[in-house]
Amino acid sequence: MRRSHPLAVSLAVAIAALLSVPLVGHPDAPVQARARADLKGPTGEDLGTVQFTGTPSGVLVHLQLRNVAPGAHAFHLHQTGRCDAPSFESAGGHFNPTNAEHGFSNAEGPHAGDLPNVHVPANGELEIEVLAGDVRLGEGENSLFDADGSAVVLHRGADDYMTDPAGDAGTRIACGVVTQ
Repeated sequence: MRRSHPLAVSLAVAIAALLSVPLVGHPDAPVQARARADLKGPTGEDLGTVQFTGTPSGVLVHLQLRNVAPGAHAFHLHQTGRCDAPSFESAGGHFNPTNAEHGFSNAEGPHAGDLPNVHVPANGELEIEVLAGDVRLGEGENSLFDADGSAVVLHRGADDYMTDPAGDAGTRIACGVVTQ
């Protein structure tokens, strides 16, 4: 009678164990929180979408723009989940639960809702991802889903990363309410 090599038996058992693991993930693994915002322009035109995914390091922000003027634009998370056109001032100031000053270059900043400028090419379309490390999608501190919600805003000009309260970025040209 031929006997199997112990290593071959161990390998076969390991492969069988791996194949029996369900592909949906471990039942105790945390579910990633997700959210979305549809960006609209001042007259209601569709300018893109923003997908949010909660991670242990913050919120991954996936921006897809279309039909946006080329150039540098400030992109921020705002404190109120309202986007009343045409000015979008209803979105309030930047999301800033710690009362910091504005800007990555400001020693007293940044706001939790400060994000890097986006640079839209000549075709008006852009897709990028950035991490918002100081915000959360779930309950608790720094959640975008506080009592009045949150919004994302695209500005006409670039953020100077310093001037408080909004980086001297100009008018708001697109806004989207963050929804689950």
